[in-house]
Amino acid sequence: MQNPFDLDNTAAYLRWRDHKLARAITDTAELIVEIKNLRALTKAEHAALLERCQRSNMAIYATRTESADEDPINEETVRQFGLQFGLTSLDANWLAGEQGITHVTVCADDGQRQAYIPYTDRAIKWHTDGYYNPPERRVRSFVLHCVQSAGLGGENRLLDHDIAYLMLRDENIDFIHALSATDAMTIPERTDEQGVARAAQTGPVFSVDPASGALHMRYTARTRSIVWKQDATTLAAVAALEKLLASDLPHIHRARLESGMGLLCNNVLHDRAEFSDTDDQNRLLYRARYHDRIAGI
Repeated sequence: MQNPFDLDNTAAYLRWRDHKLARAITDTAELIVEIKNLRALTKAEHAALLERCQRSNMAIYATRTESADEDPINEETVRQFGLQFGLTSLDANWLAGEQGITHVTVCADDGQRQAYIPYTDRAIKWHTDGYYNPPERRVRSFVLHCVQSAGLGGENRLLDHDIAYLMLRDENIDFIHALSATDAMTIPERTDEQGVARAAQTGPVFSVDPASGALHMRYTARTRSIVWKQDATTLAAVAALEKLLASDLPHIHRARLESGMGLLCNNVLHDRAEFSDTDDQNRLLYRARYHDRIAGI
């Protein structure tokens, strides 16, 4: 099969481009699939979620509110949900729990977590998960399950990274050349009291996943703790991507996960609006990051 991400193969790219645009979901409501039980999807529910991921690398599920006689959704529930899509290799990041699943919530009394934006109520800029990971721990997919939504705010914007690539390549193929360079983006090392806690990571924004042949994207819109290659084409490409993410492109979805809802995706681009908790409504999400891609795509 010819590789559509080969920059010397225009014909293969155009075939892939036309197919992608013809099937891509632009109505956010179409991403949503209602399900009954995260632990045991029906064939129809599984097929519906998979079909949306095949088209746009993401799907949103919505479960009914738990009743008192049901087992509460916990980390094990999320793990079982992921297994149904071939997701087995959890990225056990340093702030995750024993199962490798992270509780994303405001941690005002936890100095270690409070230093990181996901554990605050502040907005998070566009990014893909694990952009600071080494290649052997590449985050290819994740599940984000909402246990409790915020009192106000916390909306996400979502964009299939395939579409971001497509739009940039159509604008200027040199942007893709630049963002595919192995030294395009560097995340500096992270240090703590013991020294270097995470080594610096240098690599491309766009690459072809050796395990699947699919497109992989590694990106953050942060302006601190990131170093871009200082050449004119790379900087122009970064500016073009920022402009794209700030646009009203119909492929950019806006969704707020409510209690019982979740996102299943192949590590698409996403951000998070700021939010406010209330006395009786504190935002809590379970996040499971995987080294696998969703099976069947």
